[in-house]
Amino acid sequence: MGETGIIGGTSSLVREPVVDAFADLRAPRRADQARAMGMYPFFKAMTRHNGGTVVVDGEQYVLTGSNDYLGLTQDERVRKAARDAVDDFGMSCSGSRFLTGTLELHETLEAELADFLGKESALVFSAGFLSTASSVATLGGRRNILYFDSENHASMIDGSRLMANRPRRFEHNDAADLERLLKEDEGLPGGRVIYTEGVFSMSGHIGAIPEVVDVAKRYGARVVCDDAHATGVLGPHGEGSHVHFGLADDVDVVAGTFSKALASVGGFLAGTADVIDHVKHTARLLIFSTALPAPNIAASLAALRIIRSEPEHREQMWSKVDFMRRNLLGLGFDLLGSNSPIIPVLVGDESTAFQFWRGLWDEKVFATPAIPPAVSQGRSLIRTSFNNAHTPEHLERTLEAFEKVGRALRVIS
Repeated sequence: MGETGIIGGTSSLVREPVVDAFADLRAPRRADQARAMGMYPFFKAMTRHNGGTVVVDGEQYVLTGSNDYLGLTQDERVRKAARDAVDDFGMSCSGSRFLTGTLELHETLEAELADFLGKESALVFSAGFLSTASSVATLGGRRNILYFDSENHASMIDGSRLMANRPRRFEHNDAADLERLLKEDEGLPGGRVIYTEGVFSMSGHIGAIPEVVDVAKRYGARVVCDDAHATGVLGPHGEGSHVHFGLADDVDVVAGTFSKALASVGGFLAGTADVIDHVKHTARLLIFSTALPAPNIAASLAALRIIRSEPEHREQMWSKVDFMRRNLLGLGFDLLGSNSPIIPVLVGDESTAFQFWRGLWDEKVFATPAIPPAVSQGRSLIRTSFNNAHTPEHLERTLEAFEKVGRALRVIS
């Protein structure tokens, strides 16, 4: 009869019951259990944000998990640039970069960013996720073989899904394992593209960029580096991991974001002019997204100019990060060998991570737990970072809270 959901012969027809497609969404979840236990750490609404502290439900907390590495989101010059851009352009470009959404501000930021990064050209996206995903979806190619560090960000994974090209994964920061895969694939058609990160967002490890580049050269592979957590932080002037290692010409494409050290929101790709022009005309995530609004562009441009001219922001940040790392290690915490501004504190299983978060919350420290699938089973952690908005009193208060909770939960002895 051509109807779906009908079974049986002509004399007796029975229609199969319709299943509610959303039924499973209402089943008990980990989030519901955490809420019921008073240990739900997500979506905490802030009424004030001062860089180093925030106010939630009328209480002030030391904020320890922000990506505002240099504390520039609160810099008055950045705020003024955004206000002035609102007066000149309003709150939205109301169109994509491809059509009616490109402003001179976009092109000014792209030119200054390319110069800063030591690249011929740069392209601004309306989110960091979109730029990094596009570095895979647009540059990876369906016929090429892609190689991902096992800790690569979700945006790269989603970028590979957009073009249905499943990447080969090598062990984290392990150039020897990368070479093993490349050797296995010798003789197969297509090019080779290696994707890694300058600073990995969970472990805080600086990427093994020199080793990856060395392997890439031997096998004729291209290298794309996600520098979201390295721009403004690594390098002589904050240029990123490729300059930090003296490999500005050897990393083919740099992906990044304005939502960390650059004090705003949005993302970018930087590379040779021909590569960036190709992305500009083919990246669906750019062409079908509304352009980054003028206030955000102006804020990022102001932050970039501050980073280039005032190295003291980076120096002060590193001083505070080194202080916290040294003292947390002294208390006996496992920081996973982090050597970046991201300081992960390993606490164990998921339950312990929620308890640890709650203990810190009770001490008025706003921390960020990372649980599976963001990290491996049994490797849940509290992800911390500290910036120029944190005072010595904030840092001491945080250390006291970590020590108290760590001993209570027997994470440290």
